[in-house]
Amino acid sequence: MSTDDESMYTTVDEEDRRLLEETGFDADLGAEMARDAQRVAADELSEVEFYRRYHDRILEEFDVDDREVDIPDPDEVDEEDVSAVERVEEAFGGVGEALRSVGGDDAESRRSVMKKGAAAAALGLGGLGTAGATTGGDGAGGAGAGGDDGEGTRWGMTINLNNCDGCLACMVACNQEHKLSRGANWMYVFSFEDEGQGDETNFLPRTCQHCTDSPCTKVCPVGARHTREEDGLVLTDYDICIGCRYCEVSCPYGVNYFQWGEPDVPESEVDDDHQIDDRGRWVGARPPEGVMGKCTFCVDRQDGQMGEEKVGTTACEEACTMNAIHFGDLNDPESDPNRHLREYRDGQENDTSDYPNRKGHTVSTFKLLEERGTEPNVRFVGNEPSPHAEQVEGPVAYEDVGLVDDRKEVLDQGAAANGGEEA
Repeated sequence: MSTDDESMYTTVDEEDRRLLEETGFDADLGAEMARDAQRVAADELSEVEFYRRYHDRILEEFDVDDREVDIPDPDEVDEEDVSAVERVEEAFGGVGEALRSVGGDDAESRRSVMKKGAAAAALGLGGLGTAGATTGGDGAGGAGAGGDDGEGTRWGMTINLNNCDGCLACMVACNQEHKLSRGANWMYVFSFEDEGQGDETNFLPRTCQHCTDSPCTKVCPVGARHTREEDGLVLTDYDICIGCRYCEVSCPYGVNYFQWGEPDVPESEVDDDHQIDDRGRWVGARPPEGVMGKCTFCVDRQDGQMGEEKVGTTACEEACTMNAIHFGDLNDPESDPNRHLREYRDGQENDTSDYPNRKGHTVSTFKLLEERGTEPNVRFVGNEPSPHAEQVEGPVAYEDVGLVDDRKEVLDQGAAANGGEEA
C-alpha cells in the first residue's frame, strides 16, 4: 500500500465522532491520532514523527503528554535525535507515576500534577525540532515480554473456530468474573454466514487482541492505556484514565467499552485483591464511572491473585466446553495455545464428527486484521471471515443466558441518563 493511501486507517465514522464529542475533549485531535496511530503500527509513519506531530496539541488539550510510544533505537537516529529522546525521557519520566499516586476522585490534584508535567516538558523540549517518546510510565512501549527473541512471558490465545458452537458460555463467564455492567461484553461471539463457506452458521469469538504494537496505547495522552513489560498484557490504569475515548476509536477491533454511570456492581462487592496488579495499578475487574474498560486476559489470574493454579488460565477458556479457547504463554512452545495450533498444523486431529463447524481436514490459521501491523496475540484456527460475511442470529439468544445483545441501546440510555447526547 502506498503511504499516501490513508483510507484503511480513516476509521472514525459518524458514530465514533459522536463518542469523541461527548467527552468534551478535542474530537478532531482524537480522530487524527487514531488514524495515524494505525499508520505507525503499519510502519507507514515513524514513532518519532507521530510523537512530534501531536505533542504540542496534546499538551494544549491535556497539559501532559505521557503516551506510550517506542523510543527509537540509537543506531537508527542521528545524534541530535538521541539527545532529544534522552531529554524527553528525563522530562516525562515521573509524570505517570505522580498521576497514579493521586486519588481517582481528586480532580483538582490530578490537574495540578498534569500541569507540573507540562512545565517539565517545556524545560525538556525547548527548541526541539524532533522529539522522541516516553513509554507511559513503566509500560513496555510495544513488544514487551521478551520481544522478538521469545524470552519472558507473552500471554495470548489460540481460538479454534471449527470447535465453537456459539453457546455464549465464554461471554457469561467473563461477565460474571469481572463484574461487568449490562451490555459491556468484553468477550463477544459473532454469528455469521459467509459466501463460499456453505450454508451453516459460523462463529467468531472476539476479545481484545492484546496487540504487540497497539494503536490504543499510542494515543492515550496520560499513559493510562499501557503495555505491561513483564508479560505483554495491554491494560488500562483506571486511576488515571480520563475517559477521552481516544483508545476506543483508534482500536481497529472495536473491543473498548466506556463505563456510563455507576457500574452495576458496587465497589464493595469487588474483591480488592482482584483489581490491583503487582505494581499497584488498578487494572482488574470492571472500570469505575467515566473510565474505559476492556478484556484484561484475566490479569488477576496471571498475577496469582486467584491462586497459583489459575495462572495461565482465563474465565472464558474454563467455561468453553468445546475445546475452542486455548490460553497461555506464546513464548513457551509447550503452552496450550502453541500445542493446540501445532497439533492442527501437523494434522494430528482428524476426527470431525463432534465439531459442527469444521470444514474438512484442511487447516487454515489467521490473525484478525493482520495486515494492519498491530501484531495481535490472538490466533485463530479455521476459515477467516470474508468481506462478504453477514452477521446472523446465533443458536443461543443473549437474553436466554442473561446477556444484552444490543449494546448500543444500553450505552445510548446510559449517555442520556448521564447528560450525554441521544443517538
